[in-house]
Amino acid sequence: MEKFKEMCSTNFPLIANVLMSIVAYVATSRLIPTMENMFIKANLYGIDMNKKSTKKVPEAMGVVSGCAFLVTMFLFIPIPFCDYIFKNAYFPHNQFIDMLAALLSICCMVLLGFADDVLDLRWRHKLLLPTIASLPLLMVYFVNFNSTLIIVPKPLRAWLGFSLNLYILYYVYMGMLAVFCTNAINILAGINGLEVGQSVIISMSILIFNAIELTGDMWKAHLFSMYFLIPYTFTSLALLKYNWYPSRVFVGDTFCYLSGMTFAVVGIIGHFSKTTLLFFIPQIINFIYSVPQLFHLVPCPRHRLPKINKETDTLDPSRVVFNKSEINIVAKIIMKIYRIFRLVDWKEENDVIICNNLTLINFVLISVGPKNECTLTTILIVIQITCSMLAFIIRYPLASLFYDV
Repeated sequence: MEKFKEMCSTNFPLIANVLMSIVAYVATSRLIPTMENMFIKANLYGIDMNKKSTKKVPEAMGVVSGCAFLVTMFLFIPIPFCDYIFKNAYFPHNQFIDMLAALLSICCMVLLGFADDVLDLRWRHKLLLPTIASLPLLMVYFVNFNSTLIIVPKPLRAWLGFSLNLYILYYVYMGMLAVFCTNAINILAGINGLEVGQSVIISMSILIFNAIELTGDMWKAHLFSMYFLIPYTFTSLALLKYNWYPSRVFVGDTFCYLSGMTFAVVGIIGHFSKTTLLFFIPQIINFIYSVPQLFHLVPCPRHRLPKINKETDTLDPSRVVFNKSEINIVAKIIMKIYRIFRLVDWKEENDVIICNNLTLINFVLISVGPKNECTLTTILIVIQITCSMLAFIIRYPLASLFYDV
């Protein structure tokens, strides 16, 4: 009965969060078109490489939705704690610090993402920035929770026991989670609507998971997650209106960093980081598929975007050309495996190799043929939705094979 009363008292903050998120959606929808020329005048623009047109398109507009999201969350801060404030009850300092640390990490990531858009930082910096931004979050996790114990899956218990304490390795894992989430969205990008579209699907999937888990013992952690993801989803939907094909704005690294850190934050503070990763199945596949180029085993051009065929107005997979002597034995073995399973379009002419760039986008194009950009984005969003459904199957029906539920 007490738990039921406590949950009922959360209705007001949740309703307030939804109403504020709707206002944020309207504000973001109106702000973006008014700021397009401002960004272009500041030389924050690019040319859409997948269009015949050479019109200037404002870059880094993810900072607009990111700021709208942060302002909404700043205004929301006191609302979940109104009961404690007005009744002069014991104040839950741990929950308050969790919220401030989460916002600090996200705010840092928006700032660093915008700096990347403006300064065009190198890849080593893109790996370092999320690590730095996650430090406040990890410190608060250490002070408030500091649980590094994991339950061992059933098949491994004969060797490792029922549980295993990872100590500092658990913090390394959480830091790597922040790095992966931010960069995974960033490397599965480059066509209109894909960055925002995949992020919205991930956000909605986690929200559904949170709603299911509200009836469980960890409902407070899932409610905390919803407080962040609802305004994030609404502001992202407003951005998606202008980023969908044909895109009027580009979202930039700012949005990718904002999204990745938001998902990492709710996963870490909400204690469901493994489930969070389940909703990143396409991004994990894209990362694994891209490993030969990301680690420069195979030559990796700066841009791996698909190429437009101006005669048909469709996109073809982009390709990289290199000599056999440019790749070592490890790369040859990996690419041989890719060829056996028909994962690449590989051509050899004397000592010259022509191969598609190793991204999920290009793989879809070599699998289904040239597609219009809008159709290609839709296919990739459908893949994201399908993988989210698979994630729920793994998390619920199949979980009993590995854990006691």
